[in-house]
Amino acid sequence: MCGGALALVLAGCSAGMAVPVRPAPGADGMTGFASACEDWDDWDKPAQPFLVHGKTWYVGTCGIAAILIEGTDGLVLIDNGTAPGSEAIAANIARLGFSLSEVKALLASHEHFDHVGGMARLQRASGAPVLVGADALEVIRTGRDDPRDPQAGMHPRMEPVTGEVRAVANGERVEIAGLTLTAIATPGHTPGAMSWQWESCDAAGCLTIVYADSLSPVSADGYRFSDHPDHVAKFRESLARVAALECDILLTPHPSASDMLARARTASLVGGTSCEQYAEAISQRLDKRLASEAANETASEAATQ
Repeated sequence: MCGGALALVLAGCSAGMAVPVRPAPGADGMTGFASACEDWDDWDKPAQPFLVHGKTWYVGTCGIAAILIEGTDGLVLIDNGTAPGSEAIAANIARLGFSLSEVKALLASHEHFDHVGGMARLQRASGAPVLVGADALEVIRTGRDDPRDPQAGMHPRMEPVTGEVRAVANGERVEIAGLTLTAIATPGHTPGAMSWQWESCDAAGCLTIVYADSLSPVSADGYRFSDHPDHVAKFRESLARVAALECDILLTPHPSASDMLARARTASLVGGTSCEQYAEAISQRLDKRLASEAANETASEAATQ
């Protein structure tokens, strides 16, 4: 009988056993992804998986990232796309020779349907616990928007996750599947947003990967960030946290937000947009948004005089 260890399964533990074989690590998958996809591409457009570095794989679609990390005792999946997009993500995981049953934890960036709309489906398939920021718990469990979310009312309801869902705190080290990931609370785009950091090693050495949340100051019509100073203060704290992170490879829930396609065309995601540059660019967008709100308020007041 075959042993349960992933290494034995991948090596094949009995003669004649049909064993899925992952593509050999290399640049072809990454450049293939870049050539098949476009910036700000369709969320559900299938994309081929590729090796990011070490044992970290991109298994998302062209428009929405999903990150699979292989540990010594299973897998961790960060984000899972829309409900339809999660099917393409599951197919990519299988394409690499893995099984959803090997997933030991399902992590999330933020609680919008384009990134976690497939969470209920993949949680049922894997049986893995879902780990999210505390302020995302209710959204994941009910599928309903948080009324504090700047985009509340913009999105369709998601299927509720009925399995295990638990909160992680800022700075918490999550140890699972033989991996250690650090959770970084980054509210702003949503109240419960999280970013994730981990070490990735290969024969050439170790690098630090950061999956930084979207953080963009986008909202529903009628929402004014300037009406919510506490949220803006948390937003700025999030940007400062991201800017200060050790960050050899930056990944983001929307690949184009950090020029992932442009970097992929060079056959390496190392370098390019840094965490500090990413945070600074979003900080400028937030400043511009607040200035626009102030200008509109001044114009409105002048019009009533």
